[in-house]
This record gives sequence, structure tokens and C-alpha cells, in this order.
Amino acid sequence: MNLKRATVFALVIVGMALTLVNCAKRGSPDGGPMDSLPPVFVKATPPNFTTNFDGDEIRIYFDEYVKLKDLRKQLIISPPIVNRVISPQGSASKYIKIDIQDTLAPNTTYVFNFGLSIVDNNEGNPFPSFKYVMSTGDYIDSLKVSGKIIDAVAEKPDNFVTVMLYEADSTYTDSTVYNKPPLYVTNTLDSLDTFTLDYLKPGKYALIGLKDEDANYTFQPKKDKIAFVEEFINVPTDSSYTLKLFTEAPAYKVSRPKHAAEGRIAFGTTGYRDSIAINLLTDAGDKHTSTITKKGEDTLYYWYKPKLAIDSLIFNATAPGYSDTLQARIRKPRLDSLSFSSKYRNVILFNKAYRIQSNIPIDSINKELITVVKDSTEIEFDYALVENSTAIDFDFKKEEKTRYSITVLPNAITDYFGQKNDTLRYKAQTKEIGDYGDIELTLVNAQAFPYIVQLLDSQEKVVEERFSTKETVFEFKLLKPGKYKVRLVEDANNNKVFDSGNFLLKRQPEIIINYPGEIEVRPSWFAKERFELLPKEQPQEAPTPE
Repeated sequence: MNLKRATVFALVIVGMALTLVNCAKRGSPDGGPMDSLPPVFVKATPPNFTTNFDGDEIRIYFDEYVKLKDLRKQLIISPPIVNRVISPQGSASKYIKIDIQDTLAPNTTYVFNFGLSIVDNNEGNPFPSFKYVMSTGDYIDSLKVSGKIIDAVAEKPDNFVTVMLYEADSTYTDSTVYNKPPLYVTNTLDSLDTFTLDYLKPGKYALIGLKDEDANYTFQPKKDKIAFVEEFINVPTDSSYTLKLFTEAPAYKVSRPKHAAEGRIAFGTTGYRDSIAINLLTDAGDKHTSTITKKGEDTLYYWYKPKLAIDSLIFNATAPGYSDTLQARIRKPRLDSLSFSSKYRNVILFNKAYRIQSNIPIDSINKELITVVKDSTEIEFDYALVENSTAIDFDFKKEEKTRYSITVLPNAITDYFGQKNDTLRYKAQTKEIGDYGDIELTLVNAQAFPYIVQLLDSQEKVVEERFSTKETVFEFKLLKPGKYKVRLVEDANNNKVFDSGNFLLKRQPEIIINYPGEIEVRPSWFAKERFELLPKEQPQEAPTPE
């Protein structure tokens, strides 16, 4: 009996030991190399490149468990199939299942391009650019269209640019791209600035590019960049196409005005604000005067006096191709108190006047009540009203490492409504000239005058801008140390601003040429740079076939 018990006890101990060993093996790393191989495609049902497809389900098998990653961004179905379900979602499987819930077009080749969305379950190794192709007709279409993407302004185009072909049949109009998906579609995904639309049938097409923010294959001007080729293209073709992405300038619009303060009515605007005119239609009497100023990027202020004892004012807002009649309800708001702020605070720049900003247009200045003092000595100065009389520029001779103070005594400044200032004091100092650097830029092969030459800082904010009808050498002096970029606009319509494109008008944006690389400015540094342009007989950014 004791022997039997001992035997049973020994067997239990052995079993427990084996269990612990197996658990340890299951949970511990084996020390082998990390899996770096992507999944391997095994088969598909129906097979890849199937013709006369009439089913509603596709299965794609792999040699190991796979997952789908970033499917919304990576998967491109051409022509688009809106109603479909693709699994697995959030789990792993040895096959991908596609349930088609749309009615497919007859005699059409469909391409499912999975991009980098198929990854193995363990290490996430992608199976790159896998395509499943099938046709509802007797054969697989085999034609293609290719090209590159550039940006009208930026040096590099966006990622994930959608490129689309619309069949140029009797149903196609320019408004089609706003409300209907294309016949064929592809995407540059996250690493390419080139595109290829393949498995196409012969025909005539409109070629469109979109930075499609909502991934709905339709152009929404407030959100999306667009690129297009002006003329229809014919497939088959040997041409390579360049699509230039741009943001359309918003259409002109002036919102309903608001009586924001006594004598001030605010108008919200879209479109190029300098082209918007606002005129009062209401008869406000012989003593009525007005002026208009800007606020921020999208507001115009209409200032008026004297105070009106009426319920509303009627305005006409106009811009090129735009006109609207607007009503402002007159309330009883308070008059804004006159206030000032300094643009440069405690720094005085050698090449710029010292500016103070007013919240109300300025009517007059009594210079006798203003002094500019260097250290303890009063010095001569000039002043100018700028920005529609909402700012004062003080200009005077400046010396290195010197403190200056500007004192504006009470009643020196009278605003539009007759209000006067309290005492204003500003103290600021110059630096050493050696703290700054200069750039001399020479244009080589400049032929497309006039140009707008823009100097940008590292945040791509315009620091200085020059307009040139013939000059080719530009000096940018007393710049803060840092890295700068240069942008050249071919101002085709000579209006001194960059004009973007317009899809409906079939107008491409004005050409912008970016200086290659950056220009570094150091203290006491003189950077002498040559900006070599290609001769015009070799277009740099042609939006038509190359």
C-alpha cells in the first residue's frame, strides 16, 4: 500500500514538472531572429484577373494570419465601389473577404489596390501594393495614364493625392467633379509624387487631381486642393501629365453687417479683400462722412459720423463678378474708447519706422505735443499716417545700441470721432548692426517679368516682398539671423498679388518658382546668391502634357 501511494505521488510530481516546463516554453522568448518577411499571397477565389465576374464575394488567401491597417487611407478601388464590406476588421485571419453590395457596371475592369494595408499579424510587415483585378466583361482592360504631382506654392506636394479620370461622355459637365465620383481613381499614398492609373479602357477623359480631405471623390472648394488638365485626354496615350495642385481663392462674399459700436459697422468677407467695395445706399444726409479700414484677414470696418437716428442702413457690396445688397440694423452700442499698441514693442529696427497702432482711424496729429528722445537728448523725427489712418509711423535717425523714448502728450492725437489720447510713452532700443545679416539675390535668365519676389522665414511667412518689372538684383538688408527661403511669382496680370487658379474658369494658378534650398543668414553675414531660372522655352511647371 505504501509502495502504491509512493508510485502515485511520483507520477503526480512528474506531471506537474512537465506542465511547468511546457508553460515556461510557451511564455518565454525563443531567442530567434525577428520575422521581417511580409505575408505571401496563396490564392484568390475567384482567381486574380478573373473575367466575366458576376458574384458578390471575393476571398484572398495568405500563408499566415494577416490584419488590415489604415484601410481607409490605403485601399483604392477603381472604379469606386461605395457599398462594400471588407474583413477582417480589428482581428486577424488567413484570408481577406470582400463583400460587394453595389451593382457592378458591365464590361468594366475593377482594381482593388490595397497599398500597404495588408500586414502580418505578429510584426506588422506589409505586403506592399497588392492588387486584385477582375472584369465584368470578357477581358481585362490594359491601358494606363501616368504623370507627376506638383504644388502651385509649396516645394513638395501633399501626401495622399487622389487622381481621377471622368469619362468625357454626354453626361459630363464641369460641375460633375463637385457631385459625382470618377470612373477611375488612384492615389499617391504617403510616399510618392507620381501616379499611374492602370487597367483602363480606351476613351476620352477629364484628368483631375484632388487633395481629397473627406475621401469622397468629389471636389469641395472650401476644403480640397485641385489640379486639372485643361483639355480632355485620349487613352491610349504616350504622354506623361503634370498636375499642379492649388487652393482656389474663395468666391467673393460679404456677410450680413453688424453694428458693432457707435459709428462702426463690421462686414465679414471672403475673397481678395482689396477688391471689395462697400457703398452706402441709404440717404444719410449732407453731413454724413465715412471711411473703411481692415481688421484681421476677413473683416472690413465701415466707420461713419455723425450718429444716425434711423433703424437701419442699406449697403451695396461689390467685387469682380459679385454684387449684393445688405442691411445693417442700427442699435445703440457704446463708442469705442481710443487705444494704442506698439507693433515692435521694445525693439527698434534700423530699416523700419517705429509704428504704433490705433483701434480707431486717426483724424489729426499735433506734432508739437510729441517728442522723440535719444538717451536724454531730444531729436528730430517725421511721422506718417498709414494703414487707412489706423497707424502712425515714426521715423528718425538711428544709432547702434541706443535707447529711444517716444512720448505723446495728451491731446496730441485726435481720432475720427474727436476723441483725444491720454499720455503715451514707448521705450525701445536698437541692436548692433553686426547682429544682423544681408542677402543679395540675383535672378539669372529672368524673362517672365513682372515678378513678385518674396523672402520667407523658416515658418514660410513673408518677411519682405518686392515687385519688379526689370530689376534682377535684390538686396534684403538687416535681417535677423536664421534660415530664409525665396519664392518668385510670375505676375502674369501685373496686379502685384499671386492669383490662384479656378477650375470652372479653366484657369491655372500663376507660376511660382521656389529657390532651391534655404539661405542661412548669420550675424555680420553677407549672403550673395544666384537664382538661376530655366529658359522659358523649357517650361518648368507645365500643367499640360510634357
